[in-house]
Parts: sequence; C-alpha cells; structure tokens
Amino acid sequence: MRFKLIIAFVDDCCTDEVLRASREAGATGATVINHARGEGLKKKKTFMGLTLDVQRDVILLLVEEHMSRNILETMSRAGEFDTNPGRGIAIQIDVEDAVGVAHQVEQLSKDIEDQI
Repeated sequence: MRFKLIIAFVDDCCTDEVLRASREAGATGATVINHARGEGLKKKKTFMGLTLDVQRDVILLLVEEHMSRNILETMSRAGEFDTNPGRGIAIQIDVEDAVGVAHQVEQLSKDIEDQI
C-alpha cells in the first residue's frame, strides 16, 4: 500500500472544520501542531513594534494514495482555502515508506476496494 502525506497550514478558526471534513473524506487520523507562524503575500501588520499574528495550525495526514486527492480537495473546500485569502493552504507529497500503520491497512484496503 502506498501513502501520501497531506500537510495543511490553516487559520486556527477553521482547524476543526478541516479535520472533520478530512475524516468524512476518508482520512483515518491526523496530527495537529498548534501555534505555527507564517507569512503570505502580504507582510504581517504591526502595532507599536509588535506583530499582530493570526494563529495558525499545521495538520499532518498520512493517507492512502488513491484517497489523497479527494481528501485534499475536501479539506480545501471546508477551509475555504481558494475563496478566502489567508485561510490556509494544503499540499501533498509522496511517502516512500511508513511504519506503524499496519493496523490501518486492513480497513483502508476494504475502503479502497469499495471505491474501485
């Protein structure tokens, strides 16, 4: 079984919605890293020398490759990544190998057979 890693950088106000949507699309779990910082096209606003940061979260999902595109698109819609600038971005990368997921492979195999 082959996997993809989806990495999403999201505004903390939509983290729960993005996680819920990814579960409904077939993700079996996620890791969330809170309190991340980032900068997009526009520089951060400052007030008297202090940066006014919008809180970000990083969501990591290890997903089966046949399900990855649907999960990625579902997350994007739920987080409104393309319609609201600054809400978030998500990428997927190939995973060469993974351990610790043997307990999920059986369930994923059944889910994929149903889809194909």
